[in-house]
Amino acid sequence: MSDVRTSPARRLPGGDWSLRTRVAALCGLLVAIILLLAGGAATTALTTRSSLDTLLDDIGPMRTGANDLMQSLLDQETGMRGYALRGGTADLEPYAKGQANQQALTAAIATNPAATATVKEQLAIVTERAEQWRRDVAEPAIALVRDQGTVPAQEFLNQQATRPFDDIRAAVANLQASIVQIRNDSADTVKSSSTRVVWVLFAAAAVVLLGGIGMVLLLQRLVIRPVSDLAAQVRTVATGDYDLEISSPGPPELARLARDVDRMRARIAADLSEVEAARAVIEANNLRLEAQATELERSNRDLEQFAYVASHDLQEPLRKVASFCQLLQRRYAGQLDERADQYIAFAVNGAQRMQRLINDLLAFSRIGRNTAGFTEVSLEQVMTEVTAQTEAGLTAAKATLTWDDDLPVVRGEERLLVNLLANLVSNSLKFRRPDVPATVHVSVARVGDDWEVSCADNGIGIEDEFAEKVFVIFQRLHARETYPGTGIGLAIAKKIVEYHGGRIWVAPSDGPGATIRFTLPATDTADPQTSSPQNGEAPGATHAAPHLEETSA
Repeated sequence: MSDVRTSPARRLPGGDWSLRTRVAALCGLLVAIILLLAGGAATTALTTRSSLDTLLDDIGPMRTGANDLMQSLLDQETGMRGYALRGGTADLEPYAKGQANQQALTAAIATNPAATATVKEQLAIVTERAEQWRRDVAEPAIALVRDQGTVPAQEFLNQQATRPFDDIRAAVANLQASIVQIRNDSADTVKSSSTRVVWVLFAAAAVVLLGGIGMVLLLQRLVIRPVSDLAAQVRTVATGDYDLEISSPGPPELARLARDVDRMRARIAADLSEVEAARAVIEANNLRLEAQATELERSNRDLEQFAYVASHDLQEPLRKVASFCQLLQRRYAGQLDERADQYIAFAVNGAQRMQRLINDLLAFSRIGRNTAGFTEVSLEQVMTEVTAQTEAGLTAAKATLTWDDDLPVVRGEERLLVNLLANLVSNSLKFRRPDVPATVHVSVARVGDDWEVSCADNGIGIEDEFAEKVFVIFQRLHARETYPGTGIGLAIAKKIVEYHGGRIWVAPSDGPGATIRFTLPATDTADPQTSSPQNGEAPGATHAAPHLEETSA
């Protein structure tokens, strides 16, 4: 891994800016431009609205008032001429109403917010000419009708030209033209403002469009392209090129991600190197294990051959030696001296003990080799068989063997489990106290995924310092003359328990006696905590060997 290759890096403008800063800057610029456009649009809209309000609320009524003003002057002129023709008082009503309307309309136009100085000046001209016409024409004609009748009044009117009233018409026309000009100017302002609003909206749309395009290009340049480049480098590494150094020309976030991925690549490469070294070691170990397995198979064949020789070839001459020694003991007992009889007894005892050692050693070596396979085994049935096998020892020791009711079902070999518990019970009977009736109790408790079996007695007990030695083959804690045996019983028990996947130990005991416990993997076939009592017995009741009732009595 000394040749490390690095992918080409491209430096982007503003490389020190993070992706978040760049996106925020672009978004801020777009928002500022849009806000400026929105402000201009709002100002223009307000101007347009003000112009429309002026046009509709002020200029329109003022233009209508100018038309009505002309109508009120015409009413005055018509009423005055009608009175001059007919002389009726009713004919003067339009004249009076026209004057009242003229005054009201003149005041309304003069106070209108849209009235300019020109409008007010022309309104004053209209008012002045109307007053002059009334003073020079209308009022004298009305006075003539009242004083002299209609004929002199008509003659007076005929003598007067229509020019004074025509001057009024011209003044009103000028007034109306000025108002129309104001309306046209206001309408042009509204049109111009509307046009500006439309252009502002177009500009805002263009800004949004350009901003979107800019955002896409920014993401393409700052995110999509660097991420694609980073993904391509990762795929290259994934194909097995672990020497490729991963880097990213993108913003700081992607650069940090690239560094993290590169550190992971380097760690994987280092781990792979370790794995390859470990694989070489494992392959070498496998070769050694294969050689050891071959040697173990050869040793097992030799062991089986030895077991066969021990069970047949060695047993036969040993039986002859024992038989002839016993024959000498029976036939020549008392005929030789006392020392000869003692020597013959020693030979007989040694031959018999040798036979027991060979048989126990064969039993120990055959555990787990001659197997019939695991099956569902009821510990209740196992204890019944144990009782039958140890019946003679129980009767001789006047002992009591009991066990918990509703013992579970376990997986194992029934023959080996019977041998296991029979060894433990026999061990308890052997190491009983001579002055106390022996009692042995077998109990079972669920501990996690195991059944924990306890065999407790009231014998001489086992000291803590010897708790591990008792399971060593041929290990004895007492003299052969005191407690006979080969010292292999608990070693056989340990091998059976380990063959079933459990463990065995001497439990600490505060009182007299010893408690040996072992575990067996639990199955869900039976659970004394959930099973119902049988034969009317309460849970936790004990079951005693039936043949001991008469003995105990």
